[in-house]
Amino acid sequence: MKRDLVSFALWTPEELLEIFRLTRELQADVQRDRQPLARKTATLIFERASLRTRVSFEVGIAQLGGHPVFLQQESVGMATRESVHDIGSMVSLYTDLIIARTIRHQTCVQLAESATVPVINALTDLLHPCQVLADVYTLMTLDRFSPSVKIVFLGDGNNIANSWLEYSTKFPLHLAFSCPTGYEPHPRILEDAQAAGVSHIEFIGDPLLAVRDADIVYTDVWPQASSGVDEGRRLTIFKPYQVNRALLKHARPDCLVMHRLPANRGEEITGEILDGPQSIIVPQARNRLFVQNGIMAALLK
Repeated sequence: MKRDLVSFALWTPEELLEIFRLTRELQADVQRDRQPLARKTATLIFERASLRTRVSFEVGIAQLGGHPVFLQQESVGMATRESVHDIGSMVSLYTDLIIARTIRHQTCVQLAESATVPVINALTDLLHPCQVLADVYTLMTLDRFSPSVKIVFLGDGNNIANSWLEYSTKFPLHLAFSCPTGYEPHPRILEDAQAAGVSHIEFIGDPLLAVRDADIVYTDVWPQASSGVDEGRRLTIFKPYQVNRALLKHARPDCLVMHRLPANRGEEITGEILDGPQSIIVPQARNRLFVQNGIMAALLK
C-alpha cells in the first residue's frame, strides 16, 4: 500500500523517527552506495515559485539514483487545463513519486487521493511538513530537541506554525506562539494539538514576554499587503514581532534563531540577526536536502 506525506496525521512517532534514521544513513553515505531511487523517476509539480525546495529535491533525487521531471503550473494547467484528479492518475503512469508544491492544501490532498504513487507535500497554504522535519532534524543535530527546549514562534501563524502544531501531537514539545490577533494558527489544527495533550502549548500576546527563557526563536515572512491588509497597517501590526537585537535580549543568552527562508530582511528579521552567530538558518536550509532524501527513501523503500 502506497504512503503519502501530505501531513503528519497518519504517521506514527516510530515512522517519523525512521525518516530521521534514513536521513542520517544517507547523509553519511558519501560514496552514494545506497540509491533507493535507482532507475526511478520523480515528478515535481509546482504551482508556486521555489528556490530551496526545487533545488534540494532535484539534487536529492539525483543523489539517490533517480531522475527528476519538473512541471510548472504554466505548462500543466492543473485545475484549469486538466483536473487535479486526471493529473494525479496520469502522472502516476509514468513516474514513481510525485512532489507537489500547491497553492491550496486541498489540491495536494486531491493529488494524493488520485495518484497511485506516493505524494509528498512540498508546501501548501496550510502545511509545510518537509520544512518542519528539517527543522526538527536541525535541532536534533544540535542537541536542542527535547520537551525542556522552549521553541517560540513569532509573527504570522502560517503553514509552518500549523505543521509544528501537528508535529507536537507526535512528540512532547514546549511551543510558545506570539501572533497578532487574527493571525493565529489554524483553529482546528490548534484544537487537535491541544486535545492530544502531548505537548505544552501556550499563547503569549506580548512578544517580549513570549521569548523570555526561549531556547529557540522561530520566525517567518509576514503576510503581504495583497492579503487584504494595506501596507502601512501591515507593518504596524507586525513590527513588534520583528526578531532583532533588542528582542533577543529577553531570550536566553544561548538562544538560537530559525527562519525557513526566503526572508524579507528588515521586516520579520534584521540582517544582523539572520547573518549573526545566533542564526542556524543556513544549516536549517541545508538539512532540507538530507531530510527530504530520508522522506523519499522511506516512501519508496
